[in-house]
Amino acid sequence: MRLDNDIIQQVKGIFAELNSSFTLMVTGDPAQPLTQELTEFAQSVAETSPKITMESSLNEKDDRPSLRLHRDGEPTGIIFRGVPGGHEFTSFLLAILNADGKGKNLPDQAIERRIRALNGPIELTTYVSLDCTNCPDVVQALNLMALYNPYITHTMVDGGSNNEEVERMHIGAVPTVYCNGEQFHVGRSSLGELLGALEEKFPSTEEAFVHSEPQQQEFDLLILGGGPAGAAAAIYSARKGLNVAVICTTVGGQVKETTGIENLVTAAPTTGTQLAVDFQSNMAQYPIKIFDQREITEVELTGQKKLVKVKGGESFTADQVIIATGASWRKLNIEGESDYIGRGVAFCPHCDGPLYRGKDVAVIGGGNSGVEAAIDLAGICNHVTLFEFMEELKADAVLQQKARSISNIDIHTASETTRVVGDGTRVNGIEVKDRHTGQTKTYPLQAIFVQIGLRPNTAVFQGQVNINRAGEIETDNAGRTNLTGVFAAGDVTTVPYKQIAIAVGEGAKAALSAFDERMRTL
Repeated sequence: MRLDNDIIQQVKGIFAELNSSFTLMVTGDPAQPLTQELTEFAQSVAETSPKITMESSLNEKDDRPSLRLHRDGEPTGIIFRGVPGGHEFTSFLLAILNADGKGKNLPDQAIERRIRALNGPIELTTYVSLDCTNCPDVVQALNLMALYNPYITHTMVDGGSNNEEVERMHIGAVPTVYCNGEQFHVGRSSLGELLGALEEKFPSTEEAFVHSEPQQQEFDLLILGGGPAGAAAAIYSARKGLNVAVICTTVGGQVKETTGIENLVTAAPTTGTQLAVDFQSNMAQYPIKIFDQREITEVELTGQKKLVKVKGGESFTADQVIIATGASWRKLNIEGESDYIGRGVAFCPHCDGPLYRGKDVAVIGGGNSGVEAAIDLAGICNHVTLFEFMEELKADAVLQQKARSISNIDIHTASETTRVVGDGTRVNGIEVKDRHTGQTKTYPLQAIFVQIGLRPNTAVFQGQVNINRAGEIETDNAGRTNLTGVFAAGDVTTVPYKQIAIAVGEGAKAALSAFDERMRTL
């Protein structure tokens, strides 16, 4: 597969300032179509820069065609099994830029140090769909780890080009990551989250790292979370002249899982991924220190000085904190669900839907996200059955009308999902109880998409601030919590209607409230 001429011209500009020399090494059976596609792809990329060459090492016994990235004659540990097109084309471009020491996604010194300290060897393999919007984050994060740690290799496998392998391994969701031959992770993730999981599996033996003193940094205000509320709070606070730090797993947060955003006032229709980039660009206009790829492990918020600790040993203090950690997908917590995550139980219809083309699937949840998922899946799946616990669907009327007009969508309300049924390797049904009759029925199908809303990310704050039964931080109408100096905003709070526009406003409000408190009391 050759790049077209317009793309070649664009890539020439991207690679114009390369310093290192790169070789795209194609391996595989020369008779296989995928080997030929990889060869054509590598040849066209080599045309974009005098710093890039293409070589091949073909063998008719090699049934796993791949493209391996070498820098200055040495392997980088980054491998692509399948043409990195679609969303993964960006991952391929970044792999070369990152290997050359360029790119805005490069980790800071603290994260780099943690990557280098991982005790290998670690062989990582990520199965992706080129249509998946969540896969690139995982691929790019693991590629970075391969670049910074010589004991790590990472292979991206395009599921569409390796169907037999995907079927044989019973992979039912993307991205699915294997580590040294064992399933390691399924679904969306960030560099920081993946790094933390690898640190648990491969603890550092580096003496200097293990016994080093934790690094502590002091700021006027700490903002926990990098989504719409956190970004707005950071910008408003920085404009007041405060020394502000944002601590988050990733800038954008839950927004990055939203494929289409069409109701954000003054903004043209956009995507969650692009909006996250816009948040980053907007914050970059101010002296805001962003510590992304961090996982908060401990907080002490009751004293005058607030303390936040993150995995890896860093800690941060400030007089004030704004909690904007958002929410994550809620699970059903029923029998069989955890056993089949990635093998028929999925949470992202956009990413995993194509894996069930022509099959029967279920959607759990009758809100906007559930009904939208059913409509999307109906276009590629044989049949979609939507189950809603309540007596009526909660989605907007226009979405309900659209769903009911599609012939291969069935809708069941007052339905309680009680068990995920499988054969030990993958999902083959779902057990649902009719809440009116009490009767239970098993529906045969191949996948279940869970769309039952969000769970506030408040676990680390338990016992510190007041949290209601739904797990939300209780705030007043100014974003204040029960603790002096501690504010909260966005989906993590009791504020109704979890929307991007509302989160932005709540973040601004919390920042203004914090500044008002500072002027009055600090």
